[in-house]
Amino acid sequence: MIRSLDDYRGVVGDEVLGEIYSKARGLLGRRVIHVNATQWGGGVAEILSSLVPLMNDVGIEADWRTLHGTPDFFMVTKKFHNALQGDSIDLNDINKKLFIDTNEAFAAYCQMHADCIIVHDPQPLPLIKFYKKKEPWVWRCHVDLSAPTDSLWEFLKTFIMRYDVAILSSEAYKKDDLAVEQRIIHPAIDPLSLKNMEMPARDISRYLRRAGIPADKPLVTQVSRMDIWKDPEGLLEVFKIVKEKVDCRLVYCYDMAGDDPEGRIVYEKAYRKARKLVESGDVIFVMGSSHALVNAIQRASAVVVQNSLKEGFCLCVTEALWKGKPVVATNVGGIPQQITDGESGFLVNPRDREAFAGRIVQCLRDPEMARGLGEKGREGVKENFLITRLLLDYLNLIGDITWGRRRVAR
Repeated sequence: MIRSLDDYRGVVGDEVLGEIYSKARGLLGRRVIHVNATQWGGGVAEILSSLVPLMNDVGIEADWRTLHGTPDFFMVTKKFHNALQGDSIDLNDINKKLFIDTNEAFAAYCQMHADCIIVHDPQPLPLIKFYKKKEPWVWRCHVDLSAPTDSLWEFLKTFIMRYDVAILSSEAYKKDDLAVEQRIIHPAIDPLSLKNMEMPARDISRYLRRAGIPADKPLVTQVSRMDIWKDPEGLLEVFKIVKEKVDCRLVYCYDMAGDDPEGRIVYEKAYRKARKLVESGDVIFVMGSSHALVNAIQRASAVVVQNSLKEGFCLCVTEALWKGKPVVATNVGGIPQQITDGESGFLVNPRDREAFAGRIVQCLRDPEMARGLGEKGREGVKENFLITRLLLDYLNLIGDITWGRRRVAR
């Protein structure tokens, strides 16, 4: 369902909508193009599926293009993604050529004329090199840039420096050696999307039954892509500790992104390690490609966890907080920007399995305390991490970088 800004009035109130409409009046007719690497799977596609229609609704002429690439291209860019977050990489000439040539080919058949072009993440980064630049270009990076592998960073900077602005998710990701303006814009969720809208108890039960998830034990759930940085195997070790103290069930609600060829490999390794617990019914793997199912599982969970080793921001945490759930998560990336430890959730150090398990047990044994954490978490999301705030941030950005420029002719 395509929503208008007015639909959010009951969630965020008149003052927020008034500020957005006021800002949009000065930008009527501005044309903006977003470019990313996939239409489905992962937070970027979900953000754009809500943000682009809202931009159009308030008078911006917004479009969304998806880069076309081969499986080999996405295998290379997944390695780039991992290396940006600190993993090692063999940055050879073949991989560089495939990365550049795919973007050059896309530019040859995809024309882009706009007042502002916003490129999301590394996959389409080189596009700027293959267009005659007549407008501001923005690179929106959604991953953790705090410690990228040097060789890859030096290679990618060749393209980043052509951009007018780089948008990051945390102050910790800013780079002193990047001679481009760097701004912080936090990602956000859509409270009216199928994944986050209110859901009656009967529908929650129905979705769980269809997915084969019994309701006889408390559910401890991680919602995420199958990714090495989400550490699904480590979470299994945490669950084993929890299970010794509280009888509960672990649900991996996972998804596969179209630009992530490693997902199947990570899933198969985690499943093999959990096989005995799967056979006993203590661990359940559920494909979360249905947003309604994800919504139901999160709402049915006693505790939502995020056992990440690295995170750009982690909208899965935002979603759980919005639903008033107690969240136990690692203190990495953008997660501590969403959770105040002990007030709106619990933060633990990555790979500290005893501490992680202890916090889960604490939430399971003290439902009243867990409820209080969830209430505080929801308040924080309402104030800071809803799509209406993100829309306003982008309007401010567009206003700043297109100020005084002649609008593109229709």
